[in-house]
Parts: sequence; C-alpha cells; structure tokens
Amino acid sequence: MKKILVLFLLISLQAGAQSSALSVADSLYTMGNYAAAINEYAKEGNAQASLQIARAYHAVGNFDKALAQYEATLKSYPNMEIARFEFGKLLLKTKNYQPALEAFNTLIVENQQNPEYFYYLGRTLENSLKQEEANEAFRKAVALDSTHLRSLYSLGKYFVGQEIRDSALVYVDQGLRFYENDVSMINLKAQAYFNNGQYQPAIPWFEKLIALGEDRPFVLERLAHSYYRSYENEKAVEAYRMLSVVPGYLAEAYLGMGQAFMQDKQLDSAQVYIKKSIEERTETFEKEYADLGRIARLQNKTKESMAYYKMAWEENKENPYNYYQVCVLADEYFKDPKTRLPYFERLLDLYPDLPPFLKERVLKRVSEIKEEIHYAGN
Repeated sequence: MKKILVLFLLISLQAGAQSSALSVADSLYTMGNYAAAINEYAKEGNAQASLQIARAYHAVGNFDKALAQYEATLKSYPNMEIARFEFGKLLLKTKNYQPALEAFNTLIVENQQNPEYFYYLGRTLENSLKQEEANEAFRKAVALDSTHLRSLYSLGKYFVGQEIRDSALVYVDQGLRFYENDVSMINLKAQAYFNNGQYQPAIPWFEKLIALGEDRPFVLERLAHSYYRSYENEKAVEAYRMLSVVPGYLAEAYLGMGQAFMQDKQLDSAQVYIKKSIEERTETFEKEYADLGRIARLQNKTKESMAYYKMAWEENKENPYNYYQVCVLADEYFKDPKTRLPYFERLLDLYPDLPPFLKERVLKRVSEIKEEIHYAGN
C-alpha cells in the first residue's frame, strides 16, 4: 500500500511539474517573449506544446520554421484540427496555394459544417485564379452562416468588379442587414451604383462613408463626381475643395471644380480653376485644354476655342475627337471653303479607322464642302 501511495505521489508531482512548466511557457508566449517560450515548450514534448512552438515561430515572422513545425505537429498528431487549420492559413499567406487547397479540403471532409473552412478554401481558389470555384466555396460558407461577412464581401466585391450591380447588391445588402455600419459593405454598395452610372443613389452611400470617418481621396473623388453628374454643382465644388487639401490631388480637384462651374454656367470661374489645374500638373493636359476649348466656344470665342482643342489634340494624338473639334471650329471660323476642306481631309488621313458614325459625318461634310467649292467656281 505504501508503494502505491509513493508511486501516486510521484506521478502527481510530475504532472504538476509539467503543468507548471507549460504555464511558464504560456506566460512567456502571452508576453511576447517568443524565443524563451519556444525553449520552454520544447521541454514539454506534447501536442499543445508542439502547436504553440509553431504559433511562436509564426508570431516572430519566421514562416519557414512555423510551416515546418506545423508539419511536424500534424505528423505526430494527424487529427489535430486546429493545427491543420492554422497550417492551411499560413500556407495561403505564404502563397503556397496547392498545399493550402489540400489542407482546407481535408478539413472540409472532416467537418462540413464550419463556414470558415469554406471561406479560406474560397480565398485559396481565388488566388489560384479559379474564381468560379472560389465563388461556390463562398456561397457554401454563406449557406452555413448567413451572417458570414467576409464571404458576403468576397462575393459582393467580385460582382462589383464585374459591374453586375444586381448580383452585387444581393450579397452586400445581406451583409448590411447584419451590420449596417460595415464600411467595406457600404463602400461596395456605393461602387455598385457608381460603376452602373447611377450617381444619384450612390451619393448617400459615399456620404455615409465620410460620416463614418472614411474620407479617403478615392471616396471624396467619387462623391464629388457623383454630385457633378447629378447636377448638384455646389456640392460637387465643396467635395472637390475637400479633395484639394489631400497631397497630390490639387490638380484633379481644380479640374473638377472647373467642370462643375462650367456646368453651372459660371464660365469665368470655370476658366480660372481649369487653368489652375494646368499650372499644378506635371504631365499632359488633354482634358484641361479640351475643357478650355469648350468654355471658349460657349463664350463665342471660336478662334480661341480652336486653339485650345488643337493643344488638347497635341497632348494626345491617339484621340481623334479633339482634332475633329478643330475641324468643326475651322468650319465655323473660316469663310473660304478651300481653307476649311484640308482640315477634314487631314482628319481622314490621320485616322483612317475612325468610328463609323464619325467617319460618315466627316465624309458627308467633305462632300458638302467640295460641292460648295464647285458651285463657287473656284
């Protein structure tokens, strides 16, 4: 009996010592002293310690050692589900897509009720350029958990990128019903409308993003453009003013303000801001010169308008429309048909592959001017 009691006491003391050592290792890990924690865990030699060593290597950013440790853990404890899940996520993070697929597929075979497994399978398939399969995995995650925001976001983002508004909104609205202030979902909803050319319904969603502190340049720029396209010119100017204080966006903001003033028939202000945009830019000014050409034309300054459109064309000679505007303005400005004709003929020489509707219009005008010359007897 005494021998049994002594043996029981020794076993209890050993277990207590192991538990105490593991507690020390856990404490070191929690405090971020990962190297010391690894040394302590190495003394234990059990499943939990093996897993914690992998986690510690991951925490310090030594992904190679972490992967090797996860593999060793799974070799010794093949049924440790959490180790396989973390191993799969790290494989995905390090772009080891094929072994990541194997890890997540194994997890799904073992447990088909966990939406996280389907979500990470979808992420891996997405990165493997298997988008349809990825979408199916995301749908399965949502089927298991209708509030799985990351899967809903992934599906919404895909359809926004494809500019399929209705499908995007199905998933985005489902996410917003669960969490109405999710900025990622709100952003997707705004983009879904914006990309579909529905600027008015996009506005309140961009405004909500700003109210939630998401006043990033991308949001301000699209909100301002939505105001402009909805003919809310004062709000567009104000949004562009907000954008103008962001480093690197001053020229773009000035251009936007100029266009909003032009749309509001405030031509002098429009001209001022578009010229400011040109002063701020270091690259080409095709858009600005074309806008100045339009303003001058509205002011009945035909010769000045023609000069601006020619400058716009010289900035980008791949765009035939600016040179076409030069031709139209020359047609208005010059009385002599022999002076007007070469403009249109040069357009046809420079751009033999004009869009059919434009080519038809130019050929018709060439024919009319030639007829005019003929009947004038010149």
